[in-house]
Amino acid sequence: MTQVNMHEAKTHLSRLVEALVSGSEKEVTISRNGRPAVRMIAIANERPKRVFGFAKGQFKFDYEAFKALDAEVEAMFEESIERDRLRGW
Repeated sequence: MTQVNMHEAKTHLSRLVEALVSGSEKEVTISRNGRPAVRMIAIANERPKRVFGFAKGQFKFDYEAFKALDAEVEAMFEESIERDRLRGW
């Protein structure tokens, strides 16, 4: 724990914040007239860690239905190409 007076805190605020964020200091106490007035701490990273595979087994994938969609999409493209060819595009 670091304790600094108000003037030093105003002068070196960026340095104090960087020390807290980097983890080299856990807390900084700012004193006014020799008495502790404020305690600064870094805000914890509240972002949850990503867990890969958390939904494994919860979904079913029908490969045959997926392949059937490939044929359907391909037919739509062929129709579009043929229409464009007839229009002279």
